[in-house]
Amino acid sequence: MPDAIQIVTMSSDLADAERIATVLVANRLAACVQLSGPVESTYRWKDQIETSSEWCCTIKTLRALYPQVESKIRELHSYGEPEIVATAIVAASESYLDWIAKSVGPSSSPPDPPSVQSVHESGE
Repeated sequence: MPDAIQIVTMSSDLADAERIATVLVANRLAACVQLSGPVESTYRWKDQIETSSEWCCTIKTLRALYPQVESKIRELHSYGEPEIVATAIVAASESYLDWIAKSVGPSSSPPDPPSVQSVHESGE
């Protein structure tokens, strides 16, 4: 089973989130980046309590690529200290994990992501 992880980073606006998503997928550092928001975040920054609207980027990749993903996020991000938090994907369908593994790293024409349509077409 591939060693898949999910990384979360927040962005101040949709354009920045879309740029991060596109660059990560185009560079084969992520199989998928889901954008959601805006969400309200409350946090402490420079000894002040702040509240702001942010967009969430949920990134699917492999653990071995984490250092490269973190570096690329830091390069692209507008925040001085962006949230970059990785968690292990402890359970998922084998076909989805295989798709993640084939969609990142060196190019090898990855398959389309598993979908409901492909399940129906196969008769399952």
